[in-house]
Amino acid sequence: MFRDTSMDYITKEESRAIWNKNMQITDEEFLHMDETEFRARVRERCHHTLEIQMYHAAYRNLRLKETQADYTKHLLSLWVKRGLSKELPEYKYASFLVQSADKLSNGEPVDLSPYEPKKVTKEMEEDFFTILKERRSVREFTDQEVPDEIIDKILEAGLWAAHGCNVQSIKYIVVREKNEPGLFRGSDVPGGPIHLVILQDMRCYKANSFTPVRNQLLDAGAAGQNIVLAAHAVGLEGVWLTFPNHEFSDRLRKKFELPDYIRMVTYVDVGYGDQTPHPPLRSGVEAAVLARY
Repeated sequence: MFRDTSMDYITKEESRAIWNKNMQITDEEFLHMDETEFRARVRERCHHTLEIQMYHAAYRNLRLKETQADYTKHLLSLWVKRGLSKELPEYKYASFLVQSADKLSNGEPVDLSPYEPKKVTKEMEEDFFTILKERRSVREFTDQEVPDEIIDKILEAGLWAAHGCNVQSIKYIVVREKNEPGLFRGSDVPGGPIHLVILQDMRCYKANSFTPVRNQLLDAGAAGQNIVLAAHAVGLEGVWLTFPNHEFSDRLRKKFELPDYIRMVTYVDVGYGDQTPHPPLRSGVEAAVLARY
C-alpha cells in the first residue's frame, strides 16, 4: 500500500515527549531565549493550556478549575521580567484569557457577546463569493502606482489567515519592480509591478516543534490565499508564483541578507490588472467529493 511520507506523521508517544519537553523549559531559559521564540511560546502555550479550555467552559456554563490559568499567569510574569511592552498583542490577549478564566473559576459567567462576528447578510455572502469566483491569475499590469496603504491592507489580510497553534510565523518582503529591476528575473510569467514574498520565521515553530512540515507550509499557503483574495477585493489583480530554481531564491536571500531561520516559501505579484482572462472553469462539487456518508 502506498504511504505518503510527505505527511510527516509522528506517533502519540513522540508528541507527548515533545509536549513534556515544552512544559519543562526553565524560567532561566525563558528569560534568555530569543524574543521572537519567547513570544511565540507565549502564544502557543496560552492556546494549548488556557484558550481552548476557557472557551469550552464559557460556552458550556462550566466551572473552570482554579489552577487552569496558572501557567499563563507565570508566563506573563516572565514577560514583565523581560521588560516587554504590555501593549503587545500577546500580552493583551493572554491577560484577557486570564481575567476570563478567573471569573469562570469563581463561578461567574463570561460575557463574550461583544466579540461575536457581524451577522453575515445575504449581500455580504454574495459579495464574498463574487470575490472568490472572480479572482483571476492576471499576468499583465498597467503603470498605475499602487499606494503603500493598499499593499499594507493586503499584507494584513495575510496575517489574519488561520495559523496553526497561533505561533504566527508569517513575514514579508515587499519589492517594487521599478526599484529593483530584474531582481525577480527567471519567473516563467511576466513580473508584476509589486512582488510580495511570503516568508516564515522558523524560530516561531520552536514553540511547537512537533508541527509537521506540511502544516508549516499550509500556514504560509493560508496567508497566500488571503493575499490574492484581498488584492482582488481592493481593486488589484495578481498571480501566485513560486521560485523556479535555487539561483532565483538564493539571489533574493543574498540581496536581503536573510538569516537561516527565515524560510522563503512563495510570492505573489500584484498591481492594477490590464487583462480580464476568461474564468478557468472548474468541475462541480459532485465530481470532487469522493465520499459522503
